[in-house]
Amino acid sequence: MADDFHKPALFGGSEFEAFAGSDDPAAVIRAAHETARALLARARESDDPAVIDRLVSYTDEHGIDTLAELWARATAHSLPGALWRLYLVRVMIRQDPEGVALLFQRGTEVLATIDPVVAGAPSPAGPQEVVELADRILRGVFEGDLGIALDRAAAFCRVEAAGATSIADDQDAVSPERASELTTRAARLATTAEELTACARLARSDSLD
Repeated sequence: MADDFHKPALFGGSEFEAFAGSDDPAAVIRAAHETARALLARARESDDPAVIDRLVSYTDEHGIDTLAELWARATAHSLPGALWRLYLVRVMIRQDPEGVALLFQRGTEVLATIDPVVAGAPSPAGPQEVVELADRILRGVFEGDLGIALDRAAAFCRVEAAGATSIADDQDAVSPERASELTTRAARLATTAEELTACARLARSDSLD
């Protein structure tokens, strides 16, 4: 995001950094909630598509560290906690779209749920498709239904977790280290899915703050 937006103003890199770095845990949590609320409200008030584009691609320009300082310590079942997890998922996808696409495709093959449909990815989903999916999900947070966007992200994580577990089983005999790595990744993705699902429920009852 640039710092010279037309109104409604949005946080740029330096403005986020002004909130980050406090030694007071209460101040950090307060800033996390304030910035998350402000970001979402101002995005929804804007009729400029470029604003949403900048929000979606914020970490491409500024990295994830500032958001980590602001939001990583927020509880999982909160607005800043949900936004933090969504940006992390997007960063994960963009760092390794081929690997993510492989896990997602395997997940669609082994899951007997509607999660692939809820996530909204085409079938088959290649690297470009999963990158585009991450952007659509995050875009939905800012301009669509927050509960639906969180449910889509949770579904994506469940598909990824299933794919990672399945490939870990394949690798167990030939590459135990790789299998262990994938099992750990699956567990983290499953936990993230649970957290995002809980946030989606809160969002639908207007209780996500």
